[in-house]
Amino acid sequence: MITEIEFLRIMNTQTEIALATCISSQPSVRIVNFYFDIATNILFFTTFEDNDKVKEFESNSSVAFTTVPHQGNEHVKAKGIVQKSEKTIFDVAGGFISRIPDYKDTIEQVGQYLVLFEIKFNTATVTLDFENIDQIILKETNL
Repeated sequence: MITEIEFLRIMNTQTEIALATCISSQPSVRIVNFYFDIATNILFFTTFEDNDKVKEFESNSSVAFTTVPHQGNEHVKAKGIVQKSEKTIFDVAGGFISRIPDYKDTIEQVGQYLVLFEIKFNTATVTLDFENIDQIILKETNL
């Protein structure tokens, strides 16, 4: 397995992550659409400002995620830091739409209400199957 190639392939073809947070020893997980920017090694996702997860991020910025495979077991999992992005959904719309064409409708209908968040992480575990599991170290993302 060439870990970097498989990492990029999975991050470019899977469209959802299970995003985990923890506040006061109470874990929470939810499925969100994402876009991974290869140039910056930043994972982007959106939510509405009044969503519970926003309050959780403000209390504890440490998160974990795994991509959600829709076939087989291939996935990427990592731990990182989440923060509100300085960009907006309109800045990265092309990345979302190229991977999730229906996201164009979401952006057109409610884009002005969506808040863009980013997750920065330096290492990830890449799993292809039970025999092919490896770690990857990404370039520095200022964690």
